[in-house]
Amino acid sequence: MSLTFINQFFLMLYLLVIALMVFQAIFNIRLRLFIWEKPEHAWLSHAPTIYRDPCLSFTILLPARNEEDVFRETIQKVYDLNYPKELMQIIAICRVDDPGTIAEAQAKISELGDQNVQLLIYNDYPISKPHGLNLGLQVARGDIVTIFDAEDEPHPDILNIVNTTLLNEDVDVVQSGVQLMNHNTKWFCFLNVLEYFFWYKSSMHFFARIGITPLGGNTVFVRRELMEQLGGWDEYCLTEDADLGIRLSLAHARMRIIYEDEYVTREETPYTIAQFIRQRTRWNQGFIQILFKGEWLKLQKFSQRLLAFYVLILPEVQALFALLVPVAIVMFFLVKFPVWLAMFTFFPLYCFVLGVCLDLAGLHEFLKVHKRKWRWREALILVLAFFPYQWILSMGALRALYRAMKGTSNWEKTVHIGQHRYGERTRPPVGPDVSRPAPIDRPVAEWSAIRSILLRAIISPYGRLLAYKQFIHPTNRD
Repeated sequence: MSLTFINQFFLMLYLLVIALMVFQAIFNIRLRLFIWEKPEHAWLSHAPTIYRDPCLSFTILLPARNEEDVFRETIQKVYDLNYPKELMQIIAICRVDDPGTIAEAQAKISELGDQNVQLLIYNDYPISKPHGLNLGLQVARGDIVTIFDAEDEPHPDILNIVNTTLLNEDVDVVQSGVQLMNHNTKWFCFLNVLEYFFWYKSSMHFFARIGITPLGGNTVFVRRELMEQLGGWDEYCLTEDADLGIRLSLAHARMRIIYEDEYVTREETPYTIAQFIRQRTRWNQGFIQILFKGEWLKLQKFSQRLLAFYVLILPEVQALFALLVPVAIVMFFLVKFPVWLAMFTFFPLYCFVLGVCLDLAGLHEFLKVHKRKWRWREALILVLAFFPYQWILSMGALRALYRAMKGTSNWEKTVHIGQHRYGERTRPPVGPDVSRPAPIDRPVAEWSAIRSILLRAIISPYGRLLAYKQFIHPTNRD
């Protein structure tokens, strides 16, 4: 009797996991296709083509830490934006213990010789991006406050676009598109680039329509008075951008999402898998912080709270799936399923095929709009990278959970080397000769343990499972 009960329990658990995987996959596909769902949705992303006369002034915050490889060029690119210099205040923000970046900023500011380009150096705590942003906000003079990261390449007309949008439309916040550009530098870059592509082009419009918008970390334009009313950024949150988006939603701020491929702010992917996992760990842990902070529970509508919960809980869902995959593998080989249940277990595979097709369509669209050549070899790499990429995301989620439970919340910096500033053919040599060594993560032992365990799980059984499902299991079932 007890054995039957245990079997039934694991069967229900297995069904629940399959159902959750299917729901998450279908909803994710829905988010990525939202902008193409109806013809009128395409108009949501449009940017004005006729610019109003410059009227609004902008304070541009440029936080940087250990960015001496890219910061000087970024300051120049921001200064070169097509907008009256007297209406631009550029504030480079560095901490006193970063002499390399400070030296690069000072050299470029001296070269420009413009009093509206300033360097803010601070020496207090916490050591975090939002703390530097809050200090910059205290000395901001512009009508609009915006942020560009240390490696960003904004479009020259972005301030004209935002100035026109804010003058023509009754909005408080403009989130413009951000796009990773080095799609073929490493195998995981293909899917990382497409994540940004679908997120800013489609998903954020869905969020904005529901009324809960987790903003991006840069190219966000907010009226300064509104930022001051909100008290700036949360200095202890690892995803201060998403937190700001929720607080703006609570304040009923009117938001406008702009994504036109020509006007995106260009960025680079992390240049190693370790850097990518560190970045996702920070993002996921920041979502955990926001989840337990609980301000999203104050959202007015149930649909808003539900969507916020989904976005914030997604790292934990990924971690759960990562832990349950070995259980699913064991059950797949050792448990005899009824025919209906065996058929039901194939739904995640159908979602996988649909997701891969969507990624291939996205890659084609990305290459076309950025005038790059389609290569079938790259398409094959994208398909083969799909499952390993999901496991990398799961590693970041598991590591974020571990750090959250351990109480570790230091800011893990993503190293930038300017990969997006090279042409498609000319690539920067990635390695110790190009960039200083990546900062050593404090919890190295836990990260190494998680990585080694999960990689061993990926390399052997998961690939065989997929092949078995595709070729052997359908034959046996027939």
